[in-house]
Amino acid sequence: MMKLRFSLFTGAASALLTLATGAVAQAQQNYIGFYDAYVGFADINAPALGLNQPGFHAQLGVNPRPWYSVGFDFSIASGSELLTPSLLPANLQALVAGAQQQYTALGLLPAGYKLVVPTDVDTQTYAFGPQYINRHFKRITFFARPSLGALHEHATPRAATDPFQGAIIAQLVPRGSKSDWTGFYGIGGGGDFAINKHFGLRTQLDIVYNHPFNDILASGRTTYRVSIGPSFHFGKNEAVIHDRGHHS
Repeated sequence: MMKLRFSLFTGAASALLTLATGAVAQAQQNYIGFYDAYVGFADINAPALGLNQPGFHAQLGVNPRPWYSVGFDFSIASGSELLTPSLLPANLQALVAGAQQQYTALGLLPAGYKLVVPTDVDTQTYAFGPQYINRHFKRITFFARPSLGALHEHATPRAATDPFQGAIIAQLVPRGSKSDWTGFYGIGGGGDFAINKHFGLRTQLDIVYNHPFNDILASGRTTYRVSIGPSFHFGKNEAVIHDRGHHS
């Protein structure tokens, strides 16, 4: 399924680049709406955890100048991961290993037993900041931004399938689930192909670093968010306003 989603996004990006290739003739964009909005399908992927989360992505911004915008970014997604002792800090790994030896010695675990805890994860991201915009071509707008914001994650281990798994879950997640806020930082960018002056097709990628649940996860991770969907442009025409200012 993850490969299928990746193929879909790769195909969408290729299609957008093909459209862009057909629009490379230099021409002025004669409408730049002061307001900008976007909604789309997102896929958030943290390969280090095997965590893949399909979801929803929305953006709202303003364009004070043709070459930059400022806006708010939100996404929400859900998926599942397999937590293993190797992801834990050294002290917790030692605790789990010692407990497993005791259970095995008592005949409560089979030889070669490996602890795996399937976990459902819900993620929300919040970001606000500037974005650099390249309007060199008439039909395609490229953009790049720093990705700085906050991530809220809620993780719920699934019901235990054996006593040892249940004991470890109870030790690490005594309330049955965990929530955490953490910051993230990275870069992002993409392209917006204009269908008409008020409507477009946008595809984008963000690559960020974050480290939620640092009390039970030894390392942070690189997270990728790919998104595609319609964009909307409306409000006063900044192209006319700033063109007049340039010639005044």
